[in-house]
Amino acid sequence: MIDLLIKRRSIRKYTDEKIEENKVEILKKAALLAPTGKNKKECEFVFVDDKEILTQLSNVKPQGGKMIEGAALAIVVVADETKSDIWIEDASIAAATIHYAAQDLELGSCWVQIRKRMFDYDADISAESLVKDILNLGEDMKVHSIISIGYPEKWRPENDVSSLDYSKIHTNKC
Repeated sequence: MIDLLIKRRSIRKYTDEKIEENKVEILKKAALLAPTGKNKKECEFVFVDDKEILTQLSNVKPQGGKMIEGAALAIVVVADETKSDIWIEDASIAAATIHYAAQDLELGSCWVQIRKRMFDYDADISAESLVKDILNLGEDMKVHSIISIGYPEKWRPENDVSSLDYSKIHTNKC
């Protein structure tokens, strides 16, 4: 696991290579196996590989979402907020699990925050409302994030373990 943590970096540029179906199936299993509070399993995942929809999703967040258009796959992490009061935490765990599964499959990924982000602040249009329209999501469904996934155009250098700030680690008390 520590090797995945060291190697995983956000990738924003991808090749045109399609992701093999067996790898997509592994990503689906990883998403569904992510732990949830009280085992509620309220998260759902929309796997998008249609180029037109990827382009539409890339435009819901003018700054920070453009990499979706070049990805082979986007996974939209959503949850029914009526099923659990900790859907945000559960969706975050699922998203992290997907990132590490992608890295393990030698795929690049990048997180796109959707929850509480705007498409247009002046017009008060949320990124979430646009995603819900594009994907035909129900009213109770909340959009947490979109994860772009693909074969990296190039890998970024691994995280530098020697630069870890151990002053952020405390024992027993802060």
